[in-house]
Amino acid sequence: MNPIIAQAPRKDCVLNALPFWLSLGLVPLAVFAALQGGWAIALLPLSTWYLFTGLDYAVGKNTENPDPETPEEQLFWYRLITLLWTPVQIVTIFGIMIYVVQSGHLARVEQWLLFAALGILSGTIGITYAHELMHQKPKLERWMADILLASVLYGHFRSEHLLVHHQYIGTPRDPVTARYGESFYRFFPRVLYQSLVSSFRAEKAMLARKSLPWFHRANPFWRYLALQSGFTLLAWVIGGWWGVFLFTTQAFWAVFQLELVDYVEHYGLTRKHLGDGKYEHVQPRHSWNATHKASNWLLINLQRHSDHHYKPNRRFPLLQTYSKEEAPQLPYGYPLMTMFALVPILWRKVMHPRVREWRARYYPEIKNWTPYKRATNPMPR
Repeated sequence: MNPIIAQAPRKDCVLNALPFWLSLGLVPLAVFAALQGGWAIALLPLSTWYLFTGLDYAVGKNTENPDPETPEEQLFWYRLITLLWTPVQIVTIFGIMIYVVQSGHLARVEQWLLFAALGILSGTIGITYAHELMHQKPKLERWMADILLASVLYGHFRSEHLLVHHQYIGTPRDPVTARYGESFYRFFPRVLYQSLVSSFRAEKAMLARKSLPWFHRANPFWRYLALQSGFTLLAWVIGGWWGVFLFTTQAFWAVFQLELVDYVEHYGLTRKHLGDGKYEHVQPRHSWNATHKASNWLLINLQRHSDHHYKPNRRFPLLQTYSKEEAPQLPYGYPLMTMFALVPILWRKVMHPRVREWRARYYPEIKNWTPYKRATNPMPR
């Protein structure tokens, strides 16, 4: 058998992958916003969360599951978009920075708004793609994840996600599991600090098991620091301290987008404590899911979140969806749910009845659920 023919992706695989390439359309939109300024800057947020919320309503849901045994070679066009995005994002951010800083045709407030809008692009798309890449075995993909995360000054997210979140989801040891009753405005500053500390401690513990000190060169925090310093230096070379300010503005709003999604993904869902510091195994019921088709195009199936925790290394086109009997379902896709999360009264109205229903279904014997008060997780014990 000709190996080239054997590895050629089927036509139907190419067509099925095309909707996931819609994210590339945001790049010319970002360039147009930089050229036009003013009202055009608003097109970036309007074309991510708002547009895809409308598309969710228009195109409906997708409850079909792909064959999880699909050969790797048939996933070429899906993988390619995640591989291409790293250089595309870096060139877009710094190319636009060079243009707006050197041309001076935009007022400084417009430049600030433009880079805040670029943060929506690098947070919604870039960090989501980094999340996909960091879970894969090839070193190239993991390096690309590190580069994408460094471009938003959040390199430690890889350590936190792989070593802390996946192991301790739904327990007090996971900073990213939003507590029942905890508003996003409490969650955000808490998780910024706790995820940094917990990720460093996790890497330090791994090195200690190898009889190595935390400052050994094998600690990936040195790589995170080097990459982030390199990008910050590049921003300074381009625009001085104003360039650094624009770069960090973009990074802040990217991380803001990430943590909004983190807040939604596991809100109020906790694992049963079994005693002696042990908890039940992670189940599909410990993640919120959404089957909305368009927002899954934008977020490369991130909303099939239960299956991601079941098979973390499974590539995004093969992630499975679950029925409402198997895993909790959100009433809307992540784009609209994150907008709800910004309005605590609305968020509680939408989510608290669903959390209470979830608890009654899976843990009817537990009566002492309590709302979030300080920095503790209301876990049953």
